[in-house]
Amino acid sequence: MDVRPLVRAKREGGELEPESIRRFVAGAADGSLADEAVVEVLAAIHGCGATDREIADLTQAMLESGKQLSFGETPQAKADKHSTGGIGDKVSIPLAPAVAACGVCVPMISGRGLGATGGTLDKLESIPGFRTDLSEGEIHRAIDRTGVAFAAQTAEIVPADRRLYALRDARGLVDSIPLIASSIMSKKLAEGISALVLDVKFGSGAFLPDPARGAELARVMLGLAASHGVRATAFLTAMDRPLGRAVGHALEIEESIDCLAGGGPEDLRELVLLFGGEMLHLAGAAASREEGSGKIAEAIDSRRALGVLGLVVQEQGGDPRVLEDRSKLPRADSVEPFLAPRDGRLAFADCRKVGLALAALGGARTRPGGALDPAVGLVWRARAGESVHAGQVLAEIHHRRGRGLARAQALLGESLRIGEGGEPAPLVLRRV
Repeated sequence: MDVRPLVRAKREGGELEPESIRRFVAGAADGSLADEAVVEVLAAIHGCGATDREIADLTQAMLESGKQLSFGETPQAKADKHSTGGIGDKVSIPLAPAVAACGVCVPMISGRGLGATGGTLDKLESIPGFRTDLSEGEIHRAIDRTGVAFAAQTAEIVPADRRLYALRDARGLVDSIPLIASSIMSKKLAEGISALVLDVKFGSGAFLPDPARGAELARVMLGLAASHGVRATAFLTAMDRPLGRAVGHALEIEESIDCLAGGGPEDLRELVLLFGGEMLHLAGAAASREEGSGKIAEAIDSRRALGVLGLVVQEQGGDPRVLEDRSKLPRADSVEPFLAPRDGRLAFADCRKVGLALAALGGARTRPGGALDPAVGLVWRARAGESVHAGQVLAEIHHRRGRGLARAQALLGESLRIGEGGEPAPLVLRRV
């Protein structure tokens, strides 16, 4: 396929024909288009945008590039949640077992780290032995046995997105509403779900920092869900500071376990209850979001949800002993305190740089398929909006014998603002 007419049409303000979009997606999926040709089209869409019809056609073509899951043999309702990504965002890990403990299955097709943000799969794979490369049969078995499947895209599920996602990450083409929406929704629509909650982040640590652009992304994704008969809700939530205290794969798993044991940071629990309650409501397992949130809280506080996570870990090849013995998780060999340089109120000037600090320590991929260190990361001991004093420990840096430590410290310094300051943004700005 010659992609030059598509690129020219976009640059001249034209609208791509459905058949041209279908052929482009097919060429990306089967490898007949070279990387540079695929990137040219992605860059044109990234720079020039796309109409609602083009986004719908792109999403449909990606969805049809592979198989779609069906769980007709499982009578329970199926629901999922997706976040546009952020720093320390581990909500999916405690959320899915909590929802499953309330009788709604969660077939979650997730992604890996993208840009400065961590991926759900990378976090889970820090559990020794945990597998996310499940076959379709293994996904069905996991749903049947535990109510949850944390899975990567198989070669058969939306194969076009696997390649487009990797190229977007490698070439800096992440922050595009048409590309984000089609990537997310093609995977979610392939899951065989009837209900979906979308967590659209705003703030300096988000792909789309402006809440108005986040709301536009939510509108597009909600339209795609409705056109496929999926009940969906979107929330705008804050990513102007890290979510929770831990940033780093094994550290975030530990914090997720704490949440399911009835502890953990308040902001993490708040989002788990909100999204879980809405998922139960949309799936017909609760009369309202409030009733659903109450059911999620009971599942956590009774430790039933933690029990489901243990079953999930065991089903997917991991070591369930991590739930009681955190030493089974990867550990960095050194911890360095990061101190406040002055008195004042703590705020984050650029939350994205916290993610870059994790990358400097070795906790993120610099290229698709590259290695990362699951043990390194940060644990915040002070929160945005709090008053701090000079010399106070703001965070603990978990590192490997100083690798990337100086760079991480510099990035953390650039990420912060300590002064008079104001209140951080509300955790949940609004429902879209």
